[in-house]
Amino acid sequence: MRNLQTLVISMLRSPDRRARASEELEKTSLDWRFLDGVDGQLLVFPIPEYDAKKVEKLLGHPLTLGEIGVFLSHKAAWQSCVDQNKPTLILEDDFILLPQFEKTIDALLSYPSDWDMFRLQGLKSADHILLQKLGDLSVVYNKSDALGLTASLVHPRAAQKLLNYSQKIYEPVDHFMEHRARHGLQFLAVNPYPCEISQAPTTIDHPDRQPIRGGQKIKRSVWRWLDRKFSQDPWFPR
Repeated sequence: MRNLQTLVISMLRSPDRRARASEELEKTSLDWRFLDGVDGQLLVFPIPEYDAKKVEKLLGHPLTLGEIGVFLSHKAAWQSCVDQNKPTLILEDDFILLPQFEKTIDALLSYPSDWDMFRLQGLKSADHILLQKLGDLSVVYNKSDALGLTASLVHPRAAQKLLNYSQKIYEPVDHFMEHRARHGLQFLAVNPYPCEISQAPTTIDHPDRQPIRGGQKIKRSVWRWLDRKFSQDPWFPR
């Protein structure tokens, strides 16, 4: 029996996505359950974990309610990981499992080195450094953020640190997971990924954000420098 908890983050208002996720997981021998996601559409400001003014200064733009809801949902999954004291496979409900999925999970659970968390899917390709070969699977360190958090495997030790460092929410959760200077954890990845993202309509609002440039970028850099210099817990440490 695997020493593994499997959670599927899904909102109650998305029965079609839940049905498709169930169909995917029925192809496996995994024990799993739904974790009701935090619906951003139902959130009302003020949100205790979200300091809007500070986020505007240090991130350069506000987070959407959808992004905050996703972060809160993953925090609930990390808390369950800590409570159960088991490595936890965390899936968002838009995943597609590839044939090597279970073989990959079993290989990672027996990974001989200490590990914090593994990325099992990415929205962008990323150059990487090979750390170890596990048969047909490679454990790698991505040199850049592959984005997305459709599938991840988290160790309880790492989940507790993620909770400790996310008492305030100030960036999208997939960026936070890659933010090693903040939490000190290694977000490793596997190659090839054993999971893809479906083309199901998103339940998260994605604004058409433009890159921060010019004076706005300079202002953000100044605020981050001040935060690093004077805060005991800077959000964007170097």
